[in-house]
Amino acid sequence: MSQEVIDRLTHLVNQFDARVSAAPADSWGNAAPCEGWTAADVVGHVAANATGLIAGLTGTEPLQFDATDPVGSWGTVRDALLNTVRTADLSTTVPGPFGPQPAEQLIGRLMCNDVLVHTWDLARAVGGDEILDADAVAGAYSGLKPMDAMIRMPGVFGPKIDADEGDDLQTEFLKFLGRAV
Repeated sequence: MSQEVIDRLTHLVNQFDARVSAAPADSWGNAAPCEGWTAADVVGHVAANATGLIAGLTGTEPLQFDATDPVGSWGTVRDALLNTVRTADLSTTVPGPFGPQPAEQLIGRLMCNDVLVHTWDLARAVGGDEILDADAVAGAYSGLKPMDAMIRMPGVFGPKIDADEGDDLQTEFLKFLGRAV
């Protein structure tokens, strides 16, 4: 299973990276769909989760994200993350938002979903490509539906928005996560 999780994370990180790279230089201060966040904050959040995982797997201090250079700083974090997960023992227990858990579980259940939804958040903030990988959306949505009550905790996801008849799966998924689409 580890290789499947590594491949999924790599794919989603590359999708996020494409939005980071395509963002206009003057868009980093734009409001993001996450209340009170800017486009740079979205990248900083994804980077913070990545650097926390790297630190947990390597026993090092987390890399620092430089919000004044979101593209360059993200590139450093991205490379470190992908290199680390390719060689790390993913059965290692690392700190997570719900307590310690195996890295593979943290990556597969939380980090992949976080990167996926924040890819849309970033794209929306900077006027980029908002279309998410359909298979990733379907997998994330089916995995998160049973956790509905848990993900409504403060600091996780906001109240869900009812889907409208005819909404596509991505729109339904984003509304489930409280995004106004």
